[in-house]
Amino acid sequence: MVDEHDSGIELPTTPIHRITKPIERFMHVEAAGGVVLVACTVAALVLANIPATADWFVGIWKTKLTIGVGGFQMSHPLYHWINDGLMAILFFAVGLEVKREVVLGELKETSKAALPIAAALGGMVVPAAVYLGFQWNGEAPNGWGIPMATDIAFVVGCMAVLGKRVPRSLRVLLLSLAIVDDIGAVLVIAIAYTEKIDFTALVIGILAIGVITLIARLGVRSLLVYVVLGAGVWLAFHESGVHATIAGVTLGLLTPTSAHLRKSTFEAVLDRASEVFRGGEWDRMSHRAQKIARFKKAAQETVSPVEYLEGVLHPWTAFVIIPVFALANAGVPISLGDFANPIAIAVGAGLLIGKPLGIFAFAMGAVKLGLARLPDGVTATAILGGGALAGIGFTMAMFIAGLAFKGSPETLDAAKVGILGASALSAALGMGILLAVLKKPDEQAKPED
Repeated sequence: MVDEHDSGIELPTTPIHRITKPIERFMHVEAAGGVVLVACTVAALVLANIPATADWFVGIWKTKLTIGVGGFQMSHPLYHWINDGLMAILFFAVGLEVKREVVLGELKETSKAALPIAAALGGMVVPAAVYLGFQWNGEAPNGWGIPMATDIAFVVGCMAVLGKRVPRSLRVLLLSLAIVDDIGAVLVIAIAYTEKIDFTALVIGILAIGVITLIARLGVRSLLVYVVLGAGVWLAFHESGVHATIAGVTLGLLTPTSAHLRKSTFEAVLDRASEVFRGGEWDRMSHRAQKIARFKKAAQETVSPVEYLEGVLHPWTAFVIIPVFALANAGVPISLGDFANPIAIAVGAGLLIGKPLGIFAFAMGAVKLGLARLPDGVTATAILGGGALAGIGFTMAMFIAGLAFKGSPETLDAAKVGILGASALSAALGMGILLAVLKKPDEQAKPED
């Protein structure tokens, strides 16, 4: 029995493929990451609100985990390792995505980038202003950065549910907007939510980044070397007081977007390999394992490090890191009265009202001023619907809330309630608007009378 992959190469299968193939197919479904994220969020909420499991579930994430070598030790609760450690990997993936889009993608050309940049700016400034409007004289003005974020996994999931009704131009616009949004979130974290800085540790981290840049220019290709140095950068940033996720983004932005081997070079390698196998030379060769390793390395070097690492990290970020983050952070005890909490209202208003209004106003303003133009198939109402979807702030909003209110558990829980409620309503509102204004695929194909 054989399995045919997209490459057209038939490889033998084994009994374990009966289990792994359905999983692989699920992981390649566009909305799969969002489905897993929703499941983990619901699980966390249920476990945190059932009296029999609440204390046990919340206690898991407060368990101390100590890592040390010799006299150096780091001892933090499990949720800290998730929020500062695993999330640094997610932010590294964000840095890779930003680098690709700026160098090769939709943000490369000013004419195409103007609209998502304008929309993203509105989607950050207006929600923050709405939040401050509710909390300027309140107990938690420091949470203004919470409603600025967009959760791309949920947005992609909602667009996948809408199917082909969503034109590609709107998908690209929302994805580009989310990338600019991520850049804004990183800047907010670096500037607004960094309290004390240990400049010695920060200088060590910057020097380590310099070493990475230098060895990359010298042609060092070993992934292990970069992983070790990257871990050193993370540790230095963590100890400096600058949030460790900034190290992840920085390393992602430093990753090259060009392949090490040209296509013609690899074609020559393939030709030589074909000669070896067809001529029977392979059966007589020694050190075949080393030769296969070199061939695999050559194949890997035909794609850029950004493209390769994005492909490697995507399953881990979508199906491990973000879901684990949701389990550790979404478990909030909720009662109906919590939704009337002033902080929950401020966060909710920022996401549910500020996001769509800010995105719509700034995007249409840029169009009116001639700085940008609406893509084909995208109307002003579709921009409003997409802006409502962008109000799903879950992952990044939760993350920023944890930084803003880390010393106040009650305030943090109130902010999380606002995030959860507003994200659910934003998903319903955005999908409702887009269902109303976007034509079905068969209707799009019909000529106008």
